[in-house]
Amino acid sequence: MTTNLTDEQLVELAISENPNAFGEIVKRWERKIFALCFGMLSREEEAKDAAQETFIAAYRNLKNFRGDAKVSSWLHRIAVNQCLTTMRRAKSRQESFLDDEDQAAEKVFIAPSRQMPSRTTEQNERLHFVRQAVQSLPVDLRQIIVMKEFEEMTFQEISDVLDLPLSTVKSRLYTALKQLRMKLERTPMEIV
Repeated sequence: MTTNLTDEQLVELAISENPNAFGEIVKRWERKIFALCFGMLSREEEAKDAAQETFIAAYRNLKNFRGDAKVSSWLHRIAVNQCLTTMRRAKSRQESFLDDEDQAAEKVFIAPSRQMPSRTTEQNERLHFVRQAVQSLPVDLRQIIVMKEFEEMTFQEISDVLDLPLSTVKSRLYTALKQLRMKLERTPMEIV
């Protein structure tokens, strides 16, 4: 049974005798990879496409997986690169990633039904400002924020995924949080 195997064992199995073993890796990581893509791209359709392309690229390159890093780090790196490619393409077409922000926020962040409508509206407005602030960060800072604060990855995992020294990851997170704080202090709403 493939559910008891580690990610690394599943890759070996997928390479050697059972290509369907890769399906278990997809099941394990599809939500996290989509969340990372959505955090970087802010558009649901683009995030779905980037996540799908991540798994396609990973499958095509299974034989190149050397086991130097964990499978999860390898997948996250592919996803980050896919998002960067998507962002470059969009920039060359002069598209904005904030167009569907309100609609996307409603789909991903659902308020508990017991809350008052005014409280839900207030939270949605806060969320809107936070998402705008995150999206306005430079890509190298945004990806660190998304991985650390939204994906809850460790500094070491981020370092492995981005192939950066640990000190650089920590420095970028500090810089990103400082820039976010300054941006949020300038918003008309009080962000709590």
